[in-house]
Amino acid sequence: MGEATVTTLEGRHQAAAHPVEDGTGRGLLRRLRTPRRPRLWFEILLIAVSYWTYSLVRNAVPEQKSEALRNADWLWDLERQLNLAFEESVNHAVNSVTWLVVGMNYYYATLHFVVTLGVLVWLYRSHPGRYAATRLVLFSTTAVALAGYYLFPLAPPRLMNGGGFIDTVVVHETWGSMASGDLKNMSNQYAAMPSMHIGWSMWCGLTVFALATVPWAKVLGLLYPAGTLVVIVATANHFWLDAVGGLLCLAFGYALATLWYGSRPYALPRAVPDDGGGGGGVRDGAGRFRGSPGRRGTDAAVVEADGGTNPDGSRGTGGGSTAVVGPRTPKDPDSSPTAGASARTRAPETTPRP
Repeated sequence: MGEATVTTLEGRHQAAAHPVEDGTGRGLLRRLRTPRRPRLWFEILLIAVSYWTYSLVRNAVPEQKSEALRNADWLWDLERQLNLAFEESVNHAVNSVTWLVVGMNYYYATLHFVVTLGVLVWLYRSHPGRYAATRLVLFSTTAVALAGYYLFPLAPPRLMNGGGFIDTVVVHETWGSMASGDLKNMSNQYAAMPSMHIGWSMWCGLTVFALATVPWAKVLGLLYPAGTLVVIVATANHFWLDAVGGLLCLAFGYALATLWYGSRPYALPRAVPDDGGGGGGVRDGAGRFRGSPGRRGTDAAVVEADGGTNPDGSRGTGGGSTAVVGPRTPKDPDSSPTAGASARTRAPETTPRP
């Protein structure tokens, strides 16, 4: 009788965790397109560098004042032809209520960053499997907006010649806009199309609405971009058509992320392996541990983290631990654990004496 060959579960997982890559680069591409758990240091560095680059490029776009003013006049005339030129009326109405317009100035200056970063942190902590794809939406939306600033310089309504709009930050002497008062030299004043206040706020709203589990959070998710639209119009920082431009950039971002990951960002798994390529199981949204994808036929049966029932009928270990029952292999008498144990413990046969 030949010796039994024992393949450990660890060996199976190590083999599965290091698949053979082909020479065409398809293995690398597949790995890049696989959602993985984000790393905190990398995300902080990426966000910081990306925003610095965005600000640098946006402000490096030539301030083509004459062209930006002509484009603003053309856009204002277009809205009049559509009978949708309501920005000036809203601007004057809100400006007459001091506490309201001052609050809107601070809303415009702060929530744009605070809420966006807050949603990113929430995604990182609660939806790591969807974080990278949803972040790609935000970053690609912002990147394509830079092309809009360069190709279509646009003056905001408050800077139009003879437009009758009120710069609420200047009038009420509040800190509220990088393009007004003492801060005007730190930002390109003629980069109003598209509106990233709308692009980012709609990204936040859709993300919260799609992934939040409590009704009031979903409602707030929808109200946030709607409130932002009112603010950008009331403070004369944007035309409503700038908001349409922001939505088009956001649509591009969602399309790109969907094509790259092969699924809508919010439909991706909530939890993923740490390395994204098959190393170790993770806890899913229900508190259960699951093996990594891509190890078909070699995964060990995994016990519920709350002490569920094993496939052999025994109880789990409970207390948040995980019991491994063994690799899922066909039931072969010669290869079963029982048979192997019997083969190792059976006493050697002796030849009976005559």
